[in-house]
Amino acid sequence: MRERWRAIGVLAAALFLVNVVARLVIKFGFPDDDAASDRVSWLMFLVIGLILAGLAFRWGQDRPVGRWSADMAGAVAVALALTVLVGPLLVGENPFGGGAGLFFAQIWLYLAAVAAGVAVGYLILTALGRDHRSRQLKRYAELKAAKPRRVVRR
Repeated sequence: MRERWRAIGVLAAALFLVNVVARLVIKFGFPDDDAASDRVSWLMFLVIGLILAGLAFRWGQDRPVGRWSADMAGAVAVALALTVLVGPLLVGENPFGGGAGLFFAQIWLYLAAVAAGVAVGYLILTALGRDHRSRQLKRYAELKAAKPRRVVRR
C-alpha cells in the first residue's frame, strides 16, 4: 500500500513540477509577450498529456483499469489543486487575480489535457492488445485450449 501512495505522490509532484517550470519560463523568459506565454502554456499541457499517456500505457499493462485510473485520478486531483491554487503564488500572482473565467479556464484546460493523454495512452495499449484485461483473456483462452476434452460416457 505504501508503494501505491508513493507512486501517486510522485506523479502529483511531477505534474506540479511541469506547471512550475512553465510558470517560471513565462515569468522570466517572456514577461510581456502574450503569444509566447500562450505557446509555453500549450507546451505545458502537451507535456502533461504525454506524461499521463505514457503512464496509462505502462500502468495499464499490469494493473486493472479501476486501480490505475483511481491512482491517476487522485494524483491529478492533487496536482490540479496545487497548480491552480499554489502555482500562481510561486511566481508572485494571485490565483484569482485574472477573474473567475481564467481560473476555471485553467481547470478545464488541465482536465482536457489529462483526459486526452490518458485516452491516447490507454487506447494505444488496448489496440496493441497489451492491456491487463486482454492479457487475462489470452491466458484464459490458452488454458482452455490446452486442456483435452472430457469424454462423456453414456
